[in-house]
Amino acid sequence: MRSCGWRRGFRPAASRTSTGGNPGTCGLPEPNARSGAVAEPARRTLTIRRLLESDLGQVTAIEEACFATPWSERTFRNLLRRPDAVLLSAVYGERRVAGYAAVWFVGREAELGDLAVAPNDRRRGIGGELVDAVLSEARTRGVLRIFLEVREGNRSAQDLYRSRGFEIVGRRRGYYAGPKEDALVMRRLLVR
Repeated sequence: MRSCGWRRGFRPAASRTSTGGNPGTCGLPEPNARSGAVAEPARRTLTIRRLLESDLGQVTAIEEACFATPWSERTFRNLLRRPDAVLLSAVYGERRVAGYAAVWFVGREAELGDLAVAPNDRRRGIGGELVDAVLSEARTRGVLRIFLEVREGNRSAQDLYRSRGFEIVGRRRGYYAGPKEDALVMRRLLVR
């Protein structure tokens, strides 16, 4: 599982455009020119829903902001077509993607393979809401165990997962590249 790490000063490439909003922002809020603060979206409009193909431009921009080796738009598109996978997005209003999660199911187990929140939308509970939605989907499908991998140095993601009942059950040495780092394997048992 790849949990988004912080990267301050993220500015999407000017050649990208969002599906809504200002060109070049990839759906991420622009900082205020005077203060540098980012406009706070209205909390009441955040919705967790199935990720749509039209979200992929924004999802890819968030992915690139969060990971040294980001998944491609094609990877997300392929996951959308898999019957064993569910992709969720956290969306402000109807268009602006603030975060997303990808999970796939094999029998009574699930793997939370990707979760990220846009840098400007962190510390608002969005990651927790996405994890809760993944757990709900897993329960609906009769899953007994859900697993994920997280960078050993990503304490904030580990804290999030612990707060949702995950525990460390293993380690994958040298799992991550750029920089090379171990992955902690975390598991959550789901009670029927």
